[in-house]
Amino acid sequence: MIDFRPAPARLPPEERIYAVGDIHGCAARLRRLHALVADDLAARPVARPTLLHLGDYVDKGEDSAGVLDWLSAPPALPARRIDLGGNHEATMLAALEGAPGDVADWLWCGGRPTLQSYGLPAEAAPALWREAIPAAHLAWMRRLGRWHRAGGYLFVHAGIRPGLPLEAQSAEDLIRIRQPFLSSEAVHGVVVVHGHTARAEPEIRHNRINLDTAAWSGGPLTCAVLEEDRLGFLQA
Repeated sequence: MIDFRPAPARLPPEERIYAVGDIHGCAARLRRLHALVADDLAARPVARPTLLHLGDYVDKGEDSAGVLDWLSAPPALPARRIDLGGNHEATMLAALEGAPGDVADWLWCGGRPTLQSYGLPAEAAPALWREAIPAAHLAWMRRLGRWHRAGGYLFVHAGIRPGLPLEAQSAEDLIRIRQPFLSSEAVHGVVVVHGHTARAEPEIRHNRINLDTAAWSGGPLTCAVLEEDRLGFLQA
């Protein structure tokens, strides 16, 4: 049973969103979490279910290749799928172009475990990276969106810059911002559901919900279950 509580925003009736925080190579936990979502859908059917991932699928954890294998395949759940991109996918794709600065950035921010998951040492040349990573994985990452809005919620990877309308937000802020977003008490007009900044447990504030619970470093992988005026959590 999911322990529901009042939510800071609403979704329309018969709509439910399962929003998953930062995965970072935790393929086994992602599969378990998807199984929990499937069980909840079987026990509590709803007309319009959506499974949404908030980005940062790769790096840091041990099985980024397994995560991308799982997610680039056809959807396994009876729900619409929405996949947003994070800063780690952007950094990885930039590094695969081979510019020395981009390569160094990716290796520094967690790319080494990703390469190892494809059977490559970090010392391998970027040209070999592109040969080892399946084209389907790269195509999937290049299709990732930046935001999704539903009811009173806005879903993004990192957050938004307070005071700017959505159409004026920069792509970099959507995938990388921390301050002044995290400390802002502003009413944004939507409750922002995000990841990117790891916490020991989900954060619920009047203007944002943070779902990054540091799965790659021993925390749970967290999924918020949002429906009507309430929310709960599934964790693997």
